[in-house]
Amino acid sequence: MIVGVGIDVVEIDRFAETLESSPGMRERLFTPLERDLHVRSLAARFAAKEALSKALGAPPGMSWQDAEVDTNAQGQPFLRTGGTVASRMDDLGVDALHLSLTHDGGIASAVVIAEA
Repeated sequence: MIVGVGIDVVEIDRFAETLESSPGMRERLFTPLERDLHVRSLAARFAAKEALSKALGAPPGMSWQDAEVDTNAQGQPFLRTGGTVASRMDDLGVDALHLSLTHDGGIASAVVIAEA
């Protein structure tokens, strides 16, 4: 059963400017595994975290550090969760997350489906 769906779109150039002007933002938004990626990939991961939040009902208090986007051996993205995000998933009965990422034409986007 689908519990929630989230989608988010990020303008890559604007996101890059924001990262430049707010140096601490990279550390607040991204885990050590994510931080050194190209800005296109960071924008897509930010979109994924926003989409995840929306899929889980956008509850207050969720930490950006408690969701990490990684890729499997075939290059497919997936979400690794813990802490506040895992707690919210438990509250909703979510036991599977589906993630799709893309970046093209200066835009990064992500879709997350939360499933019980």
